[in-house]
Amino acid sequence: MIFKRDMQSFEASIAYARQQDEQDELRGFRNEFFFPQYNGKDAIYFCGNSLGLQPKGVQAAIEQELADWRQVAVEGYWKAKNPWLFYHQQFSKTLGNIVGAKETEVSVMNTLTVNLHLMMTSFYRPTETRYKILVEKGAFPSDQYAVETQARHHGLNPDSTIVEISPRTGESILRTEDILQIINEQNTSIALILLGGIHYYTGQLMDMQSITTAAHKVGAIAGFDLAHVVGNVPLKLHEWEVDFAVWCSYKYLNGGPGAVGGAFVHEKHASDKNYPRFGGWWGTEESTRFRMEKGFIPKAEASGWQQSTAQVFNMVALKASLELFNAAGINRLREKSIRLTNYLEFLLEQIKGIDLEIITPKNCNERGAQLSLLFKEKGKEIHQRMTEAGIVVDWREPGVIRVSPAPMYNSYEDVFHFYEIVEKIASKRF
Repeated sequence: MIFKRDMQSFEASIAYARQQDEQDELRGFRNEFFFPQYNGKDAIYFCGNSLGLQPKGVQAAIEQELADWRQVAVEGYWKAKNPWLFYHQQFSKTLGNIVGAKETEVSVMNTLTVNLHLMMTSFYRPTETRYKILVEKGAFPSDQYAVETQARHHGLNPDSTIVEISPRTGESILRTEDILQIINEQNTSIALILLGGIHYYTGQLMDMQSITTAAHKVGAIAGFDLAHVVGNVPLKLHEWEVDFAVWCSYKYLNGGPGAVGGAFVHEKHASDKNYPRFGGWWGTEESTRFRMEKGFIPKAEASGWQQSTAQVFNMVALKASLELFNAAGINRLREKSIRLTNYLEFLLEQIKGIDLEIITPKNCNERGAQLSLLFKEKGKEIHQRMTEAGIVVDWREPGVIRVSPAPMYNSYEDVFHFYEIVEKIASKRF
């Protein structure tokens, strides 16, 4: 069967999949990662939206820091191959390219939720009339908890402070026009708009540029949780004038479990040393840090929000991965991702005998690498059968299997074998 979508011709055959892999200029990056094994072969790993695979360069990177710690101890802050005093700075250029920011607007530090609280401390400053926080209904729990407790911290009732945006009845995804309408309706009461750049459950990519513009028109701050976006979809945070954003590094960035998080602060805020924030030692200038003086004077950049000593061993895997991102290029990865995900969608549409709905937007410009498969019945059983067949995907209540072929290390053949297995499950041949 041959099918055309968005000027792409697809075939449901292993020969076609292998041909596409042979033509893929990024195919060599697959060999830079370790795959979990199933019956002596690489598992079909479509779970990079939850935890990315380990780059093979991680071990050598860790051994380098161990060697420096062993050989020069505390002097590693200045004499290590990658001096620890400036360790975080080596990420700025590549991360800036990935999120569309100046090097001074990004920083690796802490973890996502810690960074979210730090950003809200600076950017959520409610008044008697402007105090509401606009979020999407069903946001990732950590975001919900952060917003709820921030409201309580200011003595506010979360029920009257938090405005949740819901999809229309019978729909799974949010319409941009509905988000903009609510912003305009709430106008002078909104202090902060905080949305997931990609919704973790549905896989919907938000129109961050339009939302930011609308937020600023009514005098509100625009912030985003980019956990499912960074390393997945190219961004233009500086150009869009997003106020702040936070992310984790263990999903598409392959930084390892619990890896260091990241933050973006637009230069219009970051360059203002008087902008309110919680201060910490590592947020000061390196040249004056060891004077041990009173009086917090932050760096005039995003790293002015840093708190403590760089988490070197929690940054090492990210360093190894970003070297691969720098070589591959986020735009080339995005192009391949669109093709892979479109092919996966095409193949899933060929399967009969299973009540499956793809709730992720069909428009490839409104999604990243993830397709969320809603099973009306037997979803957990199907997920278990996938696991038994060597497929690694994840289940999210109340009824979705998230499938995410990562372009850095997944192939068309992976996608085709996934389809074969699901088709066998549907036809009860597995």
